[in-house]
Amino acid sequence: MKSTQLAGSIAVSLADVCTVSHVQSSLPLDAFTGLEIKTCSVTASPVYNVSVSDQTFYPDGTFDYCNVTFAYSHAGRDDSILLGLWLPAPDAYQNRWLSTGGGGFAINLDGDLMPAGLLYGAAAGITDGGFGAFTTDLDAVFPSANGTINWDAVYNFGYHTRLYSYYMGCSEGGREGWSQVQRFPEEWDGAIIGAPAIRYGQQQVNHLFPNVVEKTLGYYPPPCELEKIMNLTIAACDELDGRKDGVVARTDLCQLHFDLNSTIGEPYYCTAETTSENLKKRSAPAKRLTVSNSTPAQNGTVSAKGAEAAATMLKGLHTLDGKRAYIWFQITSAFSDAETQYNSITDSYELDIDALSGEWVARFLDLVEADNLSSLDNVTYDTLRDWMELGWRRYGDSLQTTYPDLSAFEEAGGKIIHYHGESDPSIPTGSSVHYHESVRKIMYPDLTYNQSTDAMADFYRLYLVPGASHCATNSYEPGPWPQDNMAVMIDWVEKGVVPVTLNATYLSGEEKGSNAQICAWPLRPLWKNNGTVMECVYDQASIDTWQYDFNAYSLPLY
Repeated sequence: MKSTQLAGSIAVSLADVCTVSHVQSSLPLDAFTGLEIKTCSVTASPVYNVSVSDQTFYPDGTFDYCNVTFAYSHAGRDDSILLGLWLPAPDAYQNRWLSTGGGGFAINLDGDLMPAGLLYGAAAGITDGGFGAFTTDLDAVFPSANGTINWDAVYNFGYHTRLYSYYMGCSEGGREGWSQVQRFPEEWDGAIIGAPAIRYGQQQVNHLFPNVVEKTLGYYPPPCELEKIMNLTIAACDELDGRKDGVVARTDLCQLHFDLNSTIGEPYYCTAETTSENLKKRSAPAKRLTVSNSTPAQNGTVSAKGAEAAATMLKGLHTLDGKRAYIWFQITSAFSDAETQYNSITDSYELDIDALSGEWVARFLDLVEADNLSSLDNVTYDTLRDWMELGWRRYGDSLQTTYPDLSAFEEAGGKIIHYHGESDPSIPTGSSVHYHESVRKIMYPDLTYNQSTDAMADFYRLYLVPGASHCATNSYEPGPWPQDNMAVMIDWVEKGVVPVTLNATYLSGEEKGSNAQICAWPLRPLWKNNGTVMECVYDQASIDTWQYDFNAYSLPLY
């Protein structure tokens, strides 16, 4: 969607332009072949003096907007797709458009990212994917019936939903961003893509990997034990980047130099607590059913079995004959997927099957209307690999989203800011690095490593955010966050200002409000002069830790 007539300059105020009749008269009814816009579905209402503050993906600010919704359908299909648009007041509109994405099985975040556009004079939008409402997710309409794939829903979720035209999204929203860039390269001037859930077949099953590790080892660690291992790792690796600040900016050095067995025998203690568990942990929290879990005080020492479980997970999924099927999170990430549940009857910890991943296997692979797997009996590392390959095969043209040739996007002049938290506990940071490297190798096969990296940096840059979690800051590591990516992208697209480093801000901790700069891959941060000067350095040993050979498959995994 390259432009919008709805925020045109002919009206003198928001009240003039934000009416049902004005919207109906402005809709481009004949602009898109095969689409029928339902003018009778239009709603429009002005909203004034909206203030936002303390957000992750955009700075503080205030704006007015016109809240518009309408539906459209595809010719020959009995569907109805609902669009929600936030349109700036006429005097604030800067000829910009921002599309936003979702998370988990949610195709949108119910407007949470829309202010990122309004603050910069951009109209912004979301879609319901034809699922019936903005708050309805893919798993609510899939499968059509037991054993029957709802392909219309899959394709709408996968890629059908889609002046200066920008995209912003993280997690599933990041995957949607790559789907847009790969499929519609001429439609976008700039895409801001965070921690994308690409490689969908592998990614969704991957959350079950620690469950199978625990079951295979016959050991179900108390959550406090794994948390202690993580905290000890962070403390030991903090200064490897040249600065003691509680943030591990060089997880690669940590991987090379830290021995997990050094944590064995260290004491841990966690107080008793009652927590609310998000049943689909990585989806939009406001839309999720939660249950309460009570855990007693945990007091013990890190065991050899606990260290072995952590080390096995960090190695990543390998088949029984030792071939790599996928990767795991960086060494400083939280062991969220490995959390066990306390059984008060047996006074012991037991398996807690990851809900999002379990539902993926049950609903999308086995095609059964179920929210989780009932057990992991007889599930081995080879089973996980087979599930990954089945998802890759079945949804390769809709959800895998790893097509590595971005030549058309480059030729159209588009720009990409791709970022990923270095301590992400939900989507492996190495997943983003591997895709970046796949694009580089495919697009510039005749250039040297440095030449191809420099060539790609003209339109596509990857940044690993020190200490950051999944699409957010990290309570364990108070690092910086790239909060104003929209402003950075606008400067790159509209003014030619190349983001050699990515601008970031500390959003919490002692340095809250101060500025930071994030290095562009493959350069890595290194602090010098007693931690006062940060440089972006080339480190081959570091780069080597991020290279993976997925030899468990016969086809290349981009």
